[in-house]
Amino acid sequence: MKKAGILNRHLAGALAELGHGHGVLICDAGMPIPAGPRVVDLAFRAGVPSFAEVLDGLLQELVVEGATAAHEVRDANPQATTLLEARFPDLELVPHEKLKRLAADAHLVVRTGEARPYANVLLRCGVFF
Repeated sequence: MKKAGILNRHLAGALAELGHGHGVLICDAGMPIPAGPRVVDLAFRAGVPSFAEVLDGLLQELVVEGATAAHEVRDANPQATTLLEARFPDLELVPHEKLKRLAADAHLVVRTGEARPYANVLLRCGVFF
């Protein structure tokens, strides 16, 4: 049994399958999930687990070379904006509709229980060497 890191077996397994350039969408409970990508749904109740908890947990496990979020987050969710800008100084912002289209090409979607709007980010995996 693992004693540290991500304990959810479905999520840990999905992360192990990721490669350079693969997309990982971390999304709130309201984000429409596109058909196609593998989905690990962590949502338990509204707000549990939070977007911040899941994002920080995944950032401890992944090499990330880029991140994209909806520019609507700036007006609708200042807490998520602060979190994203702190984690990703080169955060790319696109219209929410474009983010939804980009999400269709993600390799993995991780759904949180986040109940605040636009708490979504599409990560692009890098390599550790």
